[in-house]
Amino acid sequence: MKKVIIYVLMSFSLVGCSLDPSNAEKEQPEETPVSSQVSGDEVEKEEPASSVPQNDSEDESSEQSEQTNDDVVARDGTVTVNNPESLNVVVNKERKLPSNYIPEDLTVPDVPFSFSEFAPKKQMRKEAAQALEELFTAAQQDGLDLVAASGYRSYDRQKQIYDRNVDVYGKEETDKFSARPGTSEHQTGLAMDVTSAQMAFKLNQSFGKTDEGEWLAEHAHEYGFVIRYIKGSEDITGYTYEPWHLRYVGKQYSTDVYEQELTLEEFFGFHPVSE
Repeated sequence: MKKVIIYVLMSFSLVGCSLDPSNAEKEQPEETPVSSQVSGDEVEKEEPASSVPQNDSEDESSEQSEQTNDDVVARDGTVTVNNPESLNVVVNKERKLPSNYIPEDLTVPDVPFSFSEFAPKKQMRKEAAQALEELFTAAQQDGLDLVAASGYRSYDRQKQIYDRNVDVYGKEETDKFSARPGTSEHQTGLAMDVTSAQMAFKLNQSFGKTDEGEWLAEHAHEYGFVIRYIKGSEDITGYTYEPWHLRYVGKQYSTDVYEQELTLEEFFGFHPVSE
C-alpha cells in the first residue's frame, strides 16, 4: 500500500533513545538500567511513543482529530492529551496523560503471569484484557508458552520508579530507559509486557528471536495488538526496539498499523510518513 506523506501542524520533537538491546526498560515490570539483565518481575518498562495515512475513511479522519482537539499544550511543547480513555490514545515523551487518570475498567486477564501474587501491574482495561486472553489461547494452541509480566501502572507508581532511578543512575541515563510519570503507555491500561520461560521471564530484545517473539510479531495484530516499538523507529518513538511490549489499539486499526509497518505516531498523524 502506497504511503502518503502527512503534514501535521504541530511542533513536536521526538528524540530517539539509545537503550541496550539486551535489556531496554521503559515500562516493564520495574525499570532498571539497560546495562543489567532484568526479569519480567523486576522491570517496569515505560513506553513513550511510537498516522494514519490520509485516506478517504471518515472514521479514520475523525479518530485523528480526536487525538488533537482540545489537547493542552504546555510552554515546553509537551501535550496533555484530552482523550486518555481512547483505545487509540498516543502517549509518548511529548504527549502525556493527566496525572489523575486511572482507567475505570481495569481487570486481571486470565493468562499466566511471571509472578503469582496480585499486583496492580497484572491489570489491563477490560477490552484489552479479553483480547489478551484470546491471543494467549491462540499462542498456546500453536504450542507456545507466553507469560505476562507487566501491565497497568499508575502515575504515582511511575513517579516512584523514575525518581528512584534518577537517584541511582542520574537523570541523563535514566531518561534513556525509564519514562517520566505521565508519559508511560502502561498508565493507559492498554499495554502488557510479555515474555516466556525460555527467557527466564526477562525482558530484552533477544525475545524477538524466540518462537514466542516471532509468533507475536506475525500474529499480535490479529487480536488488536501492535508491537509498539518496532525496529528502526527510535527517532520517532523515543525508544529502541521492544519485541515484548504489546499495545492494544483494537482490530479496527491493528492490521493497518501492522501491514504498513508504521509507528502509532505515524499512523495517527503525529509524524510525517515517508513515501
